[in-house]
Amino acid sequence: MVSLQTAFPGGANDRRPVGRKPLPCGFLWGVSTSAYQVEGAAQADGRGASIWDGFCREPGRIANGDTGDEACDHYHRYREDIGLMQQIGVGAYRFSVAWPRILPTGRSPVNEAGIAFYDRLVDGLLQAGIEPWLCLYHWDLPQALQELGGWTNRDVVEWFSDYAQVVARRLGDRVKRFATFNEPAVFTLFGYSFGWHPPATNDHDSLYAAVHHVNLAHGTAVDVLRAEVAAASIGVIHNMQPSRPVQQVPADRKAAAILDDFWNRAFPDPQLLGDYPASLRGRIDLHRRKGDMERICRPVDWLGVNHYSPIYAKAEGASPLGFAWADAPADVVRSPVGWQIDPMAFRDVLLDAHDRYGLPLYVTENGAGAVEKPDASGEILDLERVDYFSRYINALGEAVELGADVRGYFVWSLLDNFEWGAGYQNRFGLVYVDYPTQRRVPKASARWYAATIKAAAERVAT
Repeated sequence: MVSLQTAFPGGANDRRPVGRKPLPCGFLWGVSTSAYQVEGAAQADGRGASIWDGFCREPGRIANGDTGDEACDHYHRYREDIGLMQQIGVGAYRFSVAWPRILPTGRSPVNEAGIAFYDRLVDGLLQAGIEPWLCLYHWDLPQALQELGGWTNRDVVEWFSDYAQVVARRLGDRVKRFATFNEPAVFTLFGYSFGWHPPATNDHDSLYAAVHHVNLAHGTAVDVLRAEVAAASIGVIHNMQPSRPVQQVPADRKAAAILDDFWNRAFPDPQLLGDYPASLRGRIDLHRRKGDMERICRPVDWLGVNHYSPIYAKAEGASPLGFAWADAPADVVRSPVGWQIDPMAFRDVLLDAHDRYGLPLYVTENGAGAVEKPDASGEILDLERVDYFSRYINALGEAVELGADVRGYFVWSLLDNFEWGAGYQNRFGLVYVDYPTQRRVPKASARWYAATIKAAAERVAT
């Protein structure tokens, strides 16, 4: 493993300060990953297939025909990766647990070898002084459950509840921070409407069924975690991004409002406020039963906000959803992978989430993608990413000054990893991964983030 000091001779003193004012005492700095994107070991120790394993093998689905079979081999190299976290100085690691690694068919029996990996990971984090933040679901549904209907089958609520209980009973003596789902709007909308994620259907009644069943599974899992884990701190993680019309015309503005309901409201509103956006209720009602909303809206302790950029919609008469996805206008500032850079949108999202939901907020993903490789000296001087982080963390500070209760910030991601449809060509990591050798090389952004964490601690101390 390459250390931060040897990789970047400037070391921790070579930094640019961020932050308008000190963030709140106890502010948590962390990094995030997800199981399918980093673990690899797809056929190791009895792991079952997930929906992504088969999807990646369908021609044309993933850039360059990439798969998550090996990914970053975090399954075998987690100790090295914990060492990198220690060097950076993070206080928490948000990871997801692979449902098919623990329950290969999605249901009993438990795969002991699979769940033992998470025992080792959690123990290693705690020994390193890093708090484990565990997400139950980051998109990798067991294939065996998909063949039974997956999220369109109401039985999935109980399957997920049983899975949550297995995880809670095994790890809840050491893990206290739990999230039920990561970005359910993404995996439902992209999986059941746009065809960009598995199961890649465009049956829109299936979309509404999946939305409702995921919400039910969330609420049921919250109750399981409360019952099984003493002093549990439970949350849920949602992507929150302003939905904008690609052109300022009435039809596009209407399309953007519909996308906003699907993307930003279809899950947090029923989970935290007790009902769906009005535009969705008619179709959701086909799947709603008496008592469902009470099962969905269960008390949680915090809200995770994932944010990268605004999103855009346009009117399309043929779309049964009432909108089409659109690229950002050509004149906006973009990251190297084409995502709009707008720190003030990030600030406003945090303020809106604070006002609307009234919960402590944690930024559970934020970052910038690039297509990059080491220079002639072997370094990755990702200064555009450093600038992105600096601007976005300053925007977070503005939100806090204006009253948002933001208590932590997690970078996406610790490592370059499998980025879904983009495969391995888009890199978001603080640490560069040379995939043929699995060698880890901290980037300039890793050094910068380490220095930022250290400087924040020093400001609080004084």
